[in-house]
Amino acid sequence: MGFCSFLFIPSSSSAPVTAAVVVCGSICKFSGVECWHPDENKVLNLRLSNMGLEGQFPSGLENCTSMTGLDLSSNNLSGLIPADLCTRRIHYVTTLDLSSNHFSGEIPMDMGNCSYLNALSLQHNQLSGSIPQTLSQLSRLTSLNVADNSLTGVIPRLNPNISSNFANNRGLCGPPLAPCQPTKKKSNTGVIIGSAVGGVLFTTVTVGVILFICLRRVSVKKEKDVEGNKWAKNIKGTKGAKKSVSKMKLSDLMKATNDFNKETIIGIGRTGTMYKATLPDGSFLTVKRLQDSQHSEKQFESEMATLGNVRNKNLVPLLGFCVAKKERLLVYGHMAKGTLHDQLHQVDAKGQTMEWPIRLKIGIGSARGLAWLHHNCNPRILHRNISSKCILLDEDYEPRISDFGLARLMNPVDTHLSTFVNGEFGDLGYVAPEYARTLVATPKGDVFSFGVVLLELVTGERPTHVSSAPESFKGTLVDWITYLSNGSLLQDAIDKSLIGKGCDGELLQFIKVACACVLSAPKERPTMFEVYQLLRAIGEGYHFTTDDDILAPPQSADADYLDELIVAH
Repeated sequence: MGFCSFLFIPSSSSAPVTAAVVVCGSICKFSGVECWHPDENKVLNLRLSNMGLEGQFPSGLENCTSMTGLDLSSNNLSGLIPADLCTRRIHYVTTLDLSSNHFSGEIPMDMGNCSYLNALSLQHNQLSGSIPQTLSQLSRLTSLNVADNSLTGVIPRLNPNISSNFANNRGLCGPPLAPCQPTKKKSNTGVIIGSAVGGVLFTTVTVGVILFICLRRVSVKKEKDVEGNKWAKNIKGTKGAKKSVSKMKLSDLMKATNDFNKETIIGIGRTGTMYKATLPDGSFLTVKRLQDSQHSEKQFESEMATLGNVRNKNLVPLLGFCVAKKERLLVYGHMAKGTLHDQLHQVDAKGQTMEWPIRLKIGIGSARGLAWLHHNCNPRILHRNISSKCILLDEDYEPRISDFGLARLMNPVDTHLSTFVNGEFGDLGYVAPEYARTLVATPKGDVFSFGVVLLELVTGERPTHVSSAPESFKGTLVDWITYLSNGSLLQDAIDKSLIGKGCDGELLQFIKVACACVLSAPKERPTMFEVYQLLRAIGEGYHFTTDDDILAPPQSADADYLDELIVAH
């Protein structure tokens, strides 16, 4: 269940420092231990660099099933890296640093199963053998360092590849190092003929690739221009449904969306395009066509099996999925009111905006859903793309979060800049400031993004454009709120249509919670558990909250805590 702890022998002792698994109550206050929640022994990150640890790889880490970051660098650990490191022990790890130890043997083939891995550091060890080619299949891997070992063979294709990360391994070859030499020497004639043939082939392939790219760009442009359904016509008649909705087949989805006609499009987002499907009985479903994904069918089906089991009243349920050729289709329940973004930022025919009780209800319900993903879902899920566009509303304005778990299905982006702005970390205006530096998703990053949603609810402003700010102001909504807060003018940010209707105190409390969520330092932000408790306290008088048995009892989510948090920053 994600429980693990370590007993450290003090450095002053004559015995060597070792790591041993013990059961000793709360460990979240130990140095180097970061938990999902301070009152749960469920480790998020373990940073034990330069602790003088000796012995083999700690076996007790197999109990840390929720861990996403592990740093054991600069110790005296030795022996083999476990062969089942990813499949049994730390499957959800995103950063793994075992550098500057004495690990020996081969890099386990199992490393190719670390599907969430972003960074792998194995430099300065005694590793031998070849680098598993399966690492090239890890679409999220952006950093691999194996310098100063005894590795041999061809370097897997990775992006990016930096030569210094493979230095001092005499047996390694291939980009970014020197090309691999042929095993047998060939005659000069053979070399000349081979070079000539190779040159012709290279020229032919190069021209072909250029033509393909040009034609592809034209094709993509046309598709974007008309948002047509050519792709749907391509899979029409395919018997490729891998999982049905009840007994619905792909042909049923085609019929329900009129072959995915552009008239049935109800939303276009970063993860894909959504279509409204009308069933014969008059009911509706939402079908999402995912953006191009390089994941294999097996990987995709595995992800869907996990997401299909995620059930909470404030999450949009995944009812089924289809795989047809290269297309990936997800089927969800239909939310009659659409997105929070559209409902919040549009004025109805009478010139009226969304009333405060509805906004508060949406904030509380959304917080409940995201808190459940962070603290009670197994495995824990980081959303990484929270915005008002992924919060959908049913007929009664009950919010449901969509797109959770989809970030890891997207293709890897080309640059750090695009990752930061429009990649797996969310849309512009919602991205936590630390992501530009770390490029690692965290729960506190989700909290920041959710804080921006709360600011949208209470101010009525968009995240990247503040209509009530002077024309000279060019910052985001968070920048504007920070400016007003520093001048003790926070109340001026509240939507003027909400003021003077008997809820001014609630509005001020609400915006304080939002401000706590968007603090620049991640450690100073509350957890989603605390955010939910604070918002639920504000809405007690409305009787639209329900008793929860999915979250741990609140600890310090009270008004005094909130006031101290705001005053300190």
